Order: sequence, then structure tokens, then C-alpha cells
Amino acid sequence: MEPHRQPHLHHHLTCVRAPATWLSRADGQVRDGADGLYVADRRVLSRYRVTVDGAEPAPLRGAETGADTAVFTSQIRRPAHQTPDPTLWCERQRTTLPNGGTETLTLVNASREPVTLDVVLAASADFASLSEVKAGEHREEAAAEALTDGLAWSASDGLTVTLRASEKAVIDAAGGTLRWQATVPANGEWSVQLTVAATPPRTEGFRPLAPTIPAPWHADPLSVSATDARFTRLLDTSVADLTALLLADPLEPADLYPAAGSPWYLTLFARDSIWASMLALPLGPELVGATLRTLARRQGTKVDPATEEQPGKIPHELRPTDATKWLPPVYYGTIDATPLFVVALVQAWRWGLPSDQVAKLLPAAERALAWMAEYGDADGDGFIEYVPTGVGLVNQGWKDSHDGIQYADGRIAQAPLGLAEVQGYAYQAAIEGATLLDAFGRPGAEQWRTWAAELAERFRKAFWVADDTGRYPAVALQSGNPVDGVASNMGHLLGTGLLTAEEAGLIADRLVAPSLASGFGLRTLADTSGGFNPLSYHAGSVWPHDTAIAVLGLAHSGHGRAAGTLLSGLVAAAPAFGYRLPELFGGQRASETAPPTPYPAACRPQAWAAAAGPAAVQALLGLRPDVPNGRVTLSPISPSPIGAFTARNIRLGTAGTLDVSVAADGTVTEYHASSGLTVDVIAAH
Repeated sequence: MEPHRQPHLHHHLTCVRAPATWLSRADGQVRDGADGLYVADRRVLSRYRVTVDGAEPAPLRGAETGADTAVFTSQIRRPAHQTPDPTLWCERQRTTLPNGGTETLTLVNASREPVTLDVVLAASADFASLSEVKAGEHREEAAAEALTDGLAWSASDGLTVTLRASEKAVIDAAGGTLRWQATVPANGEWSVQLTVAATPPRTEGFRPLAPTIPAPWHADPLSVSATDARFTRLLDTSVADLTALLLADPLEPADLYPAAGSPWYLTLFARDSIWASMLALPLGPELVGATLRTLARRQGTKVDPATEEQPGKIPHELRPTDATKWLPPVYYGTIDATPLFVVALVQAWRWGLPSDQVAKLLPAAERALAWMAEYGDADGDGFIEYVPTGVGLVNQGWKDSHDGIQYADGRIAQAPLGLAEVQGYAYQAAIEGATLLDAFGRPGAEQWRTWAAELAERFRKAFWVADDTGRYPAVALQSGNPVDGVASNMGHLLGTGLLTAEEAGLIADRLVAPSLASGFGLRTLADTSGGFNPLSYHAGSVWPHDTAIAVLGLAHSGHGRAAGTLLSGLVAAAPAFGYRLPELFGGQRASETAPPTPYPAACRPQAWAAAAGPAAVQALLGLRPDVPNGRVTLSPISPSPIGAFTARNIRLGTAGTLDVSVAADGTVTEYHASSGLTVDVIAAH
């Protein structure tokens, strides 16, 4: 792939209902670049252009009205038109469906005379794979076939798509057009409904399924009413986007997991799916459980250098064979998903995942723990690291771009690398995994406690460095030497248990210092670094999920004011993106007069960015459930960065729900928990 040819997305409106996504500009037209309707990583509409009397209507507005819906309004201009006021316009109501979508095209005539208009829809399908589109490659359009009510296209691998119209049209298959002579009465309307439906191609590899069951939270989802209404809109959008991104495991359709993001990653990505489901825990633990079951079915069983599979290892990414050009369809090149698997299982258990479901996942968790000791430490230095293989990604943590890990002077670190946050995940997996083993009567707990204690001691000696500001953990070790970049990775260490209270305080101070805190969230790399670029993918941009992880860690380690500072930045950024936070955006210093700068190729919606909304609720409340022991702890951020608020329908699995009201100063004023739960309220911090 040539990165400079990757299409931009920041001007697009996106309607997503996994595994389909519909991208167009604000006028609703599908023309070029990344425009199109995609189903299961294939573009099934590459052109979809409406003209009236030979010209495109002039766009007036285009807006996403939900995760999977949008509306477009355009003015129809006619030479004989005598009034400055628009009297003819075109309204397009779009809905994306898992296998395609629908659009209702309505012509509105507000004049006193009927009009007859020549309406043409030109459409085509190129069946390009997502990897081709992302690389900026061009594919020839397929030949269309005329149907009695529309058009059809077929690909050589069996993928077919139909475009059908509710109103009889003049059909030109050679030109790929449907034409109507539409008579619109005075002060009246004319409408046609268009339906696009695609069949899945007959190809090998992992093919995500659309859910056949609703999201666990669909009947009564988490909601917040707050003094700062921006947060309410952010959370509502987050929940809608997470719902739209859900996919089902083909091996067990009852298990739903979040696809990573639209359009580039609308499939199973272990790290993204695990983090998204964990950050979304206030929606309930069911999503974590189903995500882990989906991954456990594909956990590594053998050593295979071609895919980087190892026994106990959790896969990184799964794709259909026709969707990727440079990675294997099942690829295991991730260093952090395996310890995160264990962390997520423990978190889901504490949030009320039924004990029988936890027990069934314990063997997979034990294999994941074993991988950390047997394969994760590739060079025997006592840290988990990745080594270059030449197969796929050069960096295998969440900052997986080629320059994602840097020294303070801007030099790019090279693998083998032991990332700071991965040591934190591994420590947490070992300590909390031991607790889980004890709770379920399984052997080995003390072994993992000892392993974790030794890791913590090594980490303290090897990772902590200092600059003119003071001490901080290096972003990584390269062949045993610290990579001294000041990066957001240190925020992931908070809440893992790896840090002392003093160390957590040092990190808290770093995270809210101007070099890392942009005012719209947490920069991935400090602006004092030699390689800082606010519009790089991982070296200065802001990722909402990265900020949310730091916010949670700060809240849980007693640094509520710092957590509130970073959370306020995300809330301030949200309106610029229609409250649908993107995968990432620019890390320029926040301004009261200028919105955050879009990153042009960012996914939007993206699962872990959307999950920042529910995660913020957990942080705001300082919420720590312990459902197995029948307790919930609350210690809200003080002062509340969103003013007084009430959170409703926090779902705690088998334990029911929790509602909490908090004053502007962080005081819990009221709460209601399902019977059997004891709520402990600790002073706000």
C-alpha cells in the first residue's frame, strides 16, 4: 500500500450497520475515492449519482441522523425559475442495512404549478476490496444487467448486487442508469424507494456475520442526563455507534463482538474488540464475554511463523482471503491482546458475567497466561516483547505504525521492543488471573503472583528514566535499553497495579502537563519530542480511546482532578465531529475559536473511540463493581467536569442495574441498586 494514496474520509458522512457501511460526501452522491456502499469489505456500489434535468442538485445540507441513517437535501435549479426562494428540492433519506441499504428519493415542489422533471440515477459496482480502496487503486466497473425493476451486477467470485426501484423506470443497462419522468404536483411530492442488496462472495477465510439477535442493552441502554448537555449527546451517539458496529461470530451467531471501525477495520481485531468491550462495561459484561468466546475459538494452538501463531496466543486480525493483500487472513501479530484477554475476563467477572460463562473461559485464560511466560518473553530478559519476523506489522502494540515508538530526540525505535504498557497488562493479567484461579479452585495462583512481583521489580529498574521535568517510564525497551520518548503509553499503566502511589502521581502530572494534554485530549507523543507531528498517526495525534484509558486509570488511582481535565478535553472536541468521536484527530493545541483538526483517513465510527463514552461514565463515578462479593464502590471525580448528572441503567450482569445521581461537587446525592448489592460511597477525589 502507498500511504499517500489512501483516500481521505474526513468530509464523508458514514452510515454503518455492520458488516455494511455507506460512505458519501455531504451531498449524498457517490463518485470517487473512498465513496461507496461496502458489504463485508467489498464495494458493491462505486457510483450512485442523481441528476435532475441533466444537472446535480445543489447541496443544502447533509447530516447523519443516526449510526445507520442520514438525510440529504439539495436544491433543484431550473432556468425558468423566477423567485430567489427555493421551490424545488430533493430529499434523500438513507438507511444502511447489513446486506446493503435503502434510500427514499423525494422531490418536493413548493410552487403553485406542477412540474415534470427528468430524474436519472447512474449507478455502478466495481467490487473492489477494501485493501484496494485503501491503497487508492482503481478497478474497472462491472457490466450491469437489466432487471424488470432495476439493475444487477455480478463478480467472478459469486458476489452479486441488485438495485431495485419502487417506481417503474426506463432502464439502460449499458449506461447503468434508471430514468423517470417525474411529475410533481403543485405543493406536492414525488417519491421512489431504492433498495440495494448484496450477497456474500464465495471466498474462504473469516467472514463476519450480521447479528441475528439484538445488542444486550437494546431495550434500556445506559443513559446520562447532565448539566453539560454535550456529554449526554456524546454518550447517546457512542451507544448507537457501538450497537451499529456489532458483528456475530460465524461459528456461534449468538456471540456478538464489536468490529474495530468503519470503513477500514469492519471485522474482528482482538485488541480493538477487547478494549472496546472493556471500556463499554457500563453497558453490561455480556459483550466482553461474547468477544472473549469469539477469540478463544481461534486461540493459537501451534507455532507457525507464517502467521505468527503460537500456543495460547490470541489472534490480532481476521479477514476474508479477498480482503487483504499483505497480511494472512488469520494473523497473530499482536503483543498485547493475549494478556488483555485475561484482564478482560476478570473485569467481566467483577461486572457480573455469570460464573458458568467465566468458568468455560478459564482454560483459554490459563493458556493465555502460559503464553506470557513461554512465548511472550522472546529473548529471556524477563519482559514481554515482539521481534521482527518479516511477515506483517513492524510494531505490534496499539501504536503499530512504523514510527509509532520513538526516542525523545525523534529517532524511531526498532524491534525487538518491550512496550511499557504491555508489561502493565501482563502484570495485571498475572495478579488478577491469580485471583480468578483461586476463586474457581484452579491451581497455579501463587506461581503467577510470584511472576508478577518479579516483573514489577524488573520494570522499576529498567523502565524508569528522567529528563529536566523529572522521572517517568520509558515508552519501551529496545534490546534492553530504554526508549525515552514521553508518550501516552504511560497512561495505560495506571490502574494495572504495577505502580506505587508515588509513581502514579508522577505519571498523573505528566499526562496533564501541556506537552501531552492538548486541551482536546491526550497526545500520543509529547510536543517537546523531536518527532512530534500533531497530524501523525501515532506521534502527536489524539486518540479518544487512549485518552479514555488514561482517564479511567487516573480516576481509579485517586487523581480525579487530572482525570476531569482530560475528560473535559474530549467533551470539548466532540461537537466538532457531530458527537461521533473519530479514531483519532490532530494534536494541535486547543483553541476556543478553532475546532480540532480531523485526521483525514480516520475511521469514524470506531469501536474503542465510541466506547470512550461509557468509559467516561465509569470514570466520572469512580465505579468499581465486585459483583461476585455483592459490592459496588463509588468515588466520583470532584469537581464533576460535566456538572451535576444522573446515570441510569448501569448494567451489572446477573446483579441487575445501578442508577446514581451526582452533584457538581462530586457528591453522590442518590443511588439505587438492584437487591443484593451493597453500595459503598467513598469521598469524591
